[in-house]
Amino acid sequence: FFVVSSSGSSPPLTSANGNSEEWSAGKFRSKGEEAMMQGKYQDALGYYQKAVDLEPGVATNYYKLFRVHNRMRKYVDALTDLTKALEVDPSKHEYRIQKAKLLVNLGQCDEAVEQYKVLNSSSQENSKWSRAEQEALQCAQEIQMAEQAYASEDWAQAVQFFNNALGHVEQATDLLFMRAQSLYHTQDYYGAISDTGKILKAHNKHLEAYQLRGEAYAKLGELELAVNHYREGLKLDPEHKGCKAGHKYVKAVTKKTKRGQDAFDAGKYEDAIEHWWNAIKVDNSNLNVHRATLLKIVQAHTKAGQHDEAIKRAEEHVNNLESEEGLTALGDAQLAGEMYDAAIRTYNKLQEFLPQERKGEAQRKVQEAQVALKQSKEKNYYKILGVARNANQKEIKKAYRDLALKWHPDKNTGENKEEAEKMFQDIGEAYEVLSDKELRGKYDRGEDVFENQGGGGGGHHTNPFQFFNQQFHQGGGGGGRGGGGGRQHIHFRHG
Repeated sequence: FFVVSSSGSSPPLTSANGNSEEWSAGKFRSKGEEAMMQGKYQDALGYYQKAVDLEPGVATNYYKLFRVHNRMRKYVDALTDLTKALEVDPSKHEYRIQKAKLLVNLGQCDEAVEQYKVLNSSSQENSKWSRAEQEALQCAQEIQMAEQAYASEDWAQAVQFFNNALGHVEQATDLLFMRAQSLYHTQDYYGAISDTGKILKAHNKHLEAYQLRGEAYAKLGELELAVNHYREGLKLDPEHKGCKAGHKYVKAVTKKTKRGQDAFDAGKYEDAIEHWWNAIKVDNSNLNVHRATLLKIVQAHTKAGQHDEAIKRAEEHVNNLESEEGLTALGDAQLAGEMYDAAIRTYNKLQEFLPQERKGEAQRKVQEAQVALKQSKEKNYYKILGVARNANQKEIKKAYRDLALKWHPDKNTGENKEEAEKMFQDIGEAYEVLSDKELRGKYDRGEDVFENQGGGGGGHHTNPFQFFNQQFHQGGGGGGRGGGGGRQHIHFRHG
């Protein structure tokens, strides 16, 4: 019984009773076999290396090292072991057969073919390796065709041939990276991400893989993931041109996109549109960034009341490629632009892009457009206040206050007095409904808002002057219903 060393890589030379004892190379090989059977590969490597140190001219020692490295899938080390074994004893056919198979595993199929040629020239027993030789020949031909297609930038053909070649191999970083590049150029960005992920798992300092993976994520519009990969590459080499350029691009797009969002949130829709177009122009070829940003531009045009432009941009998105997001944006823009029949058609089309459990979302949008179409033939409260159908309470209240002040009869005593009185009443009625959650819900569903309303809308229950004073003097956020009261005046400054 012998004590195992703490390093795990060097075998013990001391017995359990503490007496120093030198082992023979045979003993080390025997202990190596035991370690192999127990799955203790690091110990086995240590034992076999000691055997090599004692008997460097014995090919078996290197072959046993090969077996451990091969089991551990450390094929490059295994190839080194076999090469050394054949240098010591070139007559061992089994070693050469294993080396040829290992070369195929590593994607070095042309070199594998050369090993089989050596075997064929020195032995008549080629039936033992003829099948493996044919695989090596096929692999070598496929790699050659893949590399030719790659060199001529025939990316689709390159992908096909690399797929065939990689079906023979287990570890071939160079081939895998060339396939990743070919996939990227065929716009299969997810495929490029998958291949570069495998490369980085095996070689976490592969700079070009970081760059290519970052570029693939950027093309998908996944800018945060893209910049993370560029940063990892720049940690390894701060002056790497590809990673520096990619990082600069992503930061530029992100900065301009954020400026657009800040402007949008502040209600500066024209500024938002300009910033978002600038983000697109950083790289017009990045289709996913372009499409995602275009949807933001559609929203800004709608908010700015530029419905024709919103519809135009949404149609560009859909004409490029129909999608759930694009059809939703187009339908919403058409609805806001009072193109109700077109919105209904778009929302019906949207149902084709939704799974069964979500088709109800599109159906509700169809119903919303149908209600809007019906209301357009009656009294349209949203149109009266000049707000979108999805306007929030803050936007509705501001619109009411601005319009009520503009059309208050005390401020309009001339020829347009009658028009002002009617507008003032309609504005109050619209706000009474849209500022009340329950009434707005009924209105949006196409139900009668007031009792005995009948067709055509109307039925305002609150005196518009009393209602006006409630909103301005009591800070009310919604219209109270019922009551009556006489007309009250509010005085305005002129000039």
